[in-house]
Amino acid sequence: MEVAYLENMREAQRASGAAAVLAIGTANPPNCLYQADFPDFYFQLTNTDHMTQLKAKFSRICEKSMIEKRYFALNAEMVKERPNMCAYTEPSLDERIEIMNAEIPKLGEKAASMAIEEWGQPKSHVTHLIFCTTSYVDIPGADYQLIKLLGLSPSVKRFMISHYGCFAGAAALRLAKDLAENNAGARVLVVCSEIMVVAFRGPSEKNLDSLVGHAVFGDGASAVIIGANPIIPVERPLFHLVSASQTILPNSEGAIGAIVREFGMNILLKQTVPKAIAGNIEKNLKEAFDPVGISDWNSIFWISHPGGAAIMKEIEAELGLNHEKLRASKHVLREYGNMSSASVGFIMDEMRKRSMQEAKSTTGEGLKWGVLFGFGPGITVETIVLRSAPINPDA
Repeated sequence: MEVAYLENMREAQRASGAAAVLAIGTANPPNCLYQADFPDFYFQLTNTDHMTQLKAKFSRICEKSMIEKRYFALNAEMVKERPNMCAYTEPSLDERIEIMNAEIPKLGEKAASMAIEEWGQPKSHVTHLIFCTTSYVDIPGADYQLIKLLGLSPSVKRFMISHYGCFAGAAALRLAKDLAENNAGARVLVVCSEIMVVAFRGPSEKNLDSLVGHAVFGDGASAVIIGANPIIPVERPLFHLVSASQTILPNSEGAIGAIVREFGMNILLKQTVPKAIAGNIEKNLKEAFDPVGISDWNSIFWISHPGGAAIMKEIEAELGLNHEKLRASKHVLREYGNMSSASVGFIMDEMRKRSMQEAKSTTGEGLKWGVLFGFGPGITVETIVLRSAPINPDA
């Protein structure tokens, strides 16, 4: 009798439906720089214009990046006030932390406010908060600061995901799925806020990885509301989170990473990264989609962390994807650069907006099933199976 009571109580605590994305919000800092102008800006700002060969190499990296513009919290005035940040190895971590700790929660609050406004429910209905960032270091963390900025209930259950890097956005969605499905009535606010001030340094011929980072990464924040059993018509699901998994790719240790020292962050990127990801991606797809009987990767929609142009080209070639399959990821990379954990939120937002503009039947560009991929240090891969929702469910 006691066992039956405990089981009934446990079932009552669970949601009966699958978790879904109920709203999306995005935000960027005000400082916008065009990629064509960035080599001149970067080498002038760091007083290294005399390094002409390295500047020419950096210009070629920027040209091949598929990026047109990026947004940054850091501006020229901030850098001029902190000249040690322009050097390659001068101690400047304290100055970087001062900027990051001020800006990361504020940028996250902008994205979260947009998501909450779209959601249309009172802030008091948020039950859980997940905050992702690579750079906030103080205690209490950015999750605590965001609760104060948004005016959320002090009883919100919060989780902080730090230093995961680019796959953190997908990892946060995986955690949000578990929270929403195992807590009846839960509404999980996921916020990813990334500002790459910690990695800004002057150029060095000894470290081309750092140059690639400077050519690719941008600042941004995305936020989503996750919940099961949406209250129709007040809440409208956009994407259902069907399954989620994480794996570390074989023989990939040290391929992507970063170290943080007194000079800031040193980004580590091996040239083998694109082929390592592309060479293992079909295995992840098969494991994820075998249960639903799908093996044609052109028959699903794609929300993939862009990483960089080379990664997307390798994935397309390995899987034989039609060129338009990664168009949402390419659009976000082109317009914003690689925003680390925040990127997948931007890509989901781009896909649902474009689906609506093109009068598709679902938020997945008219397709029912889709995949969300996150790639990052490890190399760690997150794979989420998505099911898109009808755009006009009452039509």
